Amino acid sequence: MASLIECIGNTPLVEIQKLNPNPAVRIFAKLEGNNPGGSVKDRAALNMIRSAMERGEVSKETKLVEATSGNTGIALAMIAAIYGLEIELVMPSNSTRERTLTMEAFGAKVTLLDSIEICRDYAEEKGTKPGYFLLNQFANPDNYLAHYKTTGPEIWTDTEHQITHFVSSMGTTGSIMGNSMYLKEQNPDIQIVGCQPTEESSIPGIRRWPKEYLPKIFDPSRVDRVMDVSQDEASEYARKMAKSEGIFAGMSSGGALACSLRLAAELSSGVIVFIACDRGDRYLSSDLFLDK
Repeated sequence: MASLIECIGNTPLVEIQKLNPNPAVRIFAKLEGNNPGGSVKDRAALNMIRSAMERGEVSKETKLVEATSGNTGIALAMIAAIYGLEIELVMPSNSTRERTLTMEAFGAKVTLLDSIEICRDYAEEKGTKPGYFLLNQFANPDNYLAHYKTTGPEIWTDTEHQITHFVSSMGTTGSIMGNSMYLKEQNPDIQIVGCQPTEESSIPGIRRWPKEYLPKIFDPSRVDRVMDVSQDEASEYARKMAKSEGIFAGMSSGGALACSLRLAAELSSGVIVFIACDRGDRYLSSDLFLDK
């Protein structure tokens, strides 16, 4: 018997078998959509809220506030409900309706604004008011420490210490920072590869941040290589991942897969792990899975 919180993490690691262009390289997807809240953000949400409560920064009387593009908000709404905390989540107005409805189902207040940058400014201002606490995933060490404590060790164990390359889409950069910290401690030769959208692309969950909004937790020295992925390519490989591999995940996961396949084509051998960060049902009201 386990509580819901105990079900966060220990997600499956499954091999990409049909799309991989190089038989000398193995590619594995870390299926973070199997978390109870449906994404990799369950890990960070739990660690940020629980750690703040343990430090006495958050109590039952505290009102939490956070800006989010979607998955973090759903995870925070779920964890806040478990702990009986009030939370306001601030999202871009172009977010899919599924996200808003899911957050509201957990009891969160949802505020929709024009862009993620405006959402961040709003949340930061509200977090300065008495009784409010800004979780601030973009600058909160508890974000990346969640992956240092859990995701990295799981990948290291499940690949039997054979991982050579770790690939992750970059949004808040918590996943890539925490996994890089842990995996490089185990083997400094492991290559850490980040995925970001091309200049003209819009991919939910990953960003090319303007300098003034670059997450404070991001340390470029922890990333060995950054690969650009287009919106069309990320969408195409999300669809291919579902149709060829049976893995139903979102556009940022498609982007990470596309970069992993490109990387595999360059290598003579290796073991690549990429983060499939959420489930595809988050995107059903969009045109992501429509035949093009």
